[in-house]
Order: sequence, then C-alpha cells, then structure tokens
Amino acid sequence: MSMTEAVRNNEQLNRYELTVDGATAVAEYELRDGKVVFTHTNVPESMAGKGVGSALAKGALSDVRAQGKKALPLCSFIDGYIKRHPDYADLVE
Repeated sequence: MSMTEAVRNNEQLNRYELTVDGATAVAEYELRDGKVVFTHTNVPESMAGKGVGSALAKGALSDVRAQGKKALPLCSFIDGYIKRHPDYADLVE
C-alpha cells in the first residue's frame, strides 16, 4: 500500500490522517456549504522531507474528488500543493 492509499478520513475528528512509523500527519478540515474547507495541516518533524505531507494532501484531495465535493484550501500547505499540482485545481471554485 502506498502512503497516499494509507490516508484515511477521520470524520469524527474532521481530519485526514496518515500514520507512518508511529507518527501521524493530519490535514484538518471543516464542512461548509458542501465544501471541504482545509484549515490546518501538521506534519511532525520526524516525518519532514519524506513526502508524507504531499502524500497526505494527495490522498485528501483525491477523496474530496471521489465524494464529488469541492475544496477550499485556507491552509497554506494544501493551497501550495494544489498550485504545484494543477490537476487538482478543478476542485477549487
């Protein structure tokens, strides 16, 4: 299983999670008007530089697409990921 495939939506906590080697990176969100509003992303320092944040963003955005929803990237990390990967730009109105 790839890291992207390991991303899971923890709907109870309103966040996408990716756990690698016992540490968990999260992309927090709120649901507003049928959109997934990304508010904050946290990747622990022990995971930095290993592609975990990118895998988390890709997995979260792919899930948003699969649900037929739009995304509002208030979080600078998710916003930057979308700008670097224009194949996700269609998710943003």
